[in-house]
Amino acid sequence: MAENGRSFDLRRTAMSKEHHNGRFLEPSLLSDPRQKEREARQSIVLWAKPILTLQYFFLETLINAKEWTIKLWHRRRIVVSLLLLLAILTSTYYIEGAHQRYVQYMEKRLLWCAYWAGLGILSSVGLGTGLHTFLLYLGPHIASVTLAAYECNSVNFPEPPYPDQIICPDKEGVPGSISLWTIMSKVRLEACMWGAGTAIGELPPYFMARAARLSGTEPDDEEYQEFEEMLEHAEGAQDFASRAKLAIQNLVQKVGFFGILACASIPNPLFDLAGITCGHFLVPFWTFFGATLIGKAIIKMHIQKLFVIITFSRHIVEQMVSLIGSVPGIGASLQKPFQEYLEAQRIKLHSKANEAPQGENWLSWTFEKLVIIMVCYFVLSIINSMAQSYDKRLQQRTNSERKAK
Repeated sequence: MAENGRSFDLRRTAMSKEHHNGRFLEPSLLSDPRQKEREARQSIVLWAKPILTLQYFFLETLINAKEWTIKLWHRRRIVVSLLLLLAILTSTYYIEGAHQRYVQYMEKRLLWCAYWAGLGILSSVGLGTGLHTFLLYLGPHIASVTLAAYECNSVNFPEPPYPDQIICPDKEGVPGSISLWTIMSKVRLEACMWGAGTAIGELPPYFMARAARLSGTEPDDEEYQEFEEMLEHAEGAQDFASRAKLAIQNLVQKVGFFGILACASIPNPLFDLAGITCGHFLVPFWTFFGATLIGKAIIKMHIQKLFVIITFSRHIVEQMVSLIGSVPGIGASLQKPFQEYLEAQRIKLHSKANEAPQGENWLSWTFEKLVIIMVCYFVLSIINSMAQSYDKRLQQRTNSERKAK
């Protein structure tokens, strides 16, 4: 891999020298038309051009549906095999027998795992702007389990998937018996499945860059084109973002498995670049995915999980609420809704499943509305992104026709 990287860098250096000899146009002149096209394309959004955006979104959806239909037809044997397997599993699910208790157990577990893995994929797959599912779903879930564990002095409430609300068991534990390890073990399954989903969501950039390197063609992807430009002008990078991208590219290229592991084990918004780098330099799939899976589903997930559990442990929460109350002037008014929310949560934990729910606190109401707004924005970003993809198709078709003439 290192030899391929050195030879590639030599080619880039030779090209830049030819630049200085006047045999090629300057990079700024090359990038200006492309930059103008990008700016024009990014103006196609629902709040600026609603009719055009919806039209392009619909046409892009039809094109994608046609492409996927053709791909599935070419792999019809696999599709038929999967349909037969699905039919067998469906029959097993509905046929009565002693196996139904195992079926129900597996159904709950598989749906629970698929739910969190799907949220992880949505967090990193790159659709639109990405949905921050850790902040919206997994983080609050771990926080609620942490608060329940300290309040109930036990984690023997129902196994996942939980009912609509967590309820303390009839026989509560001994005060002080809850530890960090106990809570981490309780939420390990959903946290690891979410982390595995984020690792799966990092695969598209890797496959895209790998296919482009093997075929020798430049893919229709702006991130990959930026990666190519970054390699061309690596020595002239001055801003912090460019230097950070170059540092990640060098770490992944030179260190290999452990470099990928290091990038995947910390919160890293530039990890897409690691996938593109690994695909471009033909890093083996299991080296890339194995390091990404270990980093995201085990190391990074345990760091995030530990942070949330410590933050929402009983004594930390009580200290935070008391600190809010000490704010001059507005402390008491700010502290009251937090105290009401915590008291409402305690009442819910000690209530029975058939009891009527208490009145909703404005904090929980605000959070629910925030989740709805972020999900709606995520959907809108997907529509905008697909509309811009169709506009890019039109621009490429126009450019090809001009070259043909």
